[in-house]
Amino acid sequence: MTPFSLAGQTALVTGANTGIGQAIAVALAQAGAQVIAAGRSDCAQTAQLTGGEALHLDLADPMAARDIFAARRIDILVNNAGIIRRADAVEFSEADWDAVMDVNLKAVFFTCQSFAKAALARGTGGKIVNIASLLSFQGGIRVPSYTASKHGVAGLTKLMANEWAPRGINVNAIAPGYIETNNTEALRSDPDRSKSILDRIPAGRWGRPEDIAGTAVFLASPAAAYIHGAVLNVDGGWLAR
Repeated sequence: MTPFSLAGQTALVTGANTGIGQAIAVALAQAGAQVIAAGRSDCAQTAQLTGGEALHLDLADPMAARDIFAARRIDILVNNAGIIRRADAVEFSEADWDAVMDVNLKAVFFTCQSFAKAALARGTGGKIVNIASLLSFQGGIRVPSYTASKHGVAGLTKLMANEWAPRGINVNAIAPGYIETNNTEALRSDPDRSKSILDRIPAGRWGRPEDIAGTAVFLASPAAAYIHGAVLNVDGGWLAR
């Protein structure tokens, strides 16, 4: 067995119906994991691609996953589900603030908590991979709740690593750069904004969901056993510019 094999492991990926979540689910399956593709949208296509199963999970309710981990053994949790709302900070609504924070931060914490409770009770350890963002490090424009939530994901990743690393749970995060997904469609459709983004990316292109998937497999694998509390940017060199 290679250090990157996930054979014998079961993984739950949230927001797995499309984009980054789907790419991660497929890559985990290719590495040998049994994959549960979860989301509030239909994940049947992802389940077909992975040979795993689909699970309806609407994390607009931050406690939606609280009973999943006690009912069955899950070794790997990938918190990918997320939403975004765009408006100038002076116009941003409380409803848009709360909706984003509930899915992107509150649900991440309580899903991790439920996973950890089950893993600690079993004494088997586990791997958590949270999906952060470049906006875990930067401010962004017109996305105040998204920026706050992704800063929070980075912070919670470190806190949970501090508490759970001694007990065999690895908690890390990936900070994707500008990836071709539904969340970036508005940016890619704006010629001026898209050009300004591309001009800063040393790799010279938008990222693809598959560019994130390999990092998720690595962090979920035995090869990353001594990595705790890391936030790995996968951004085509954006933060290096």
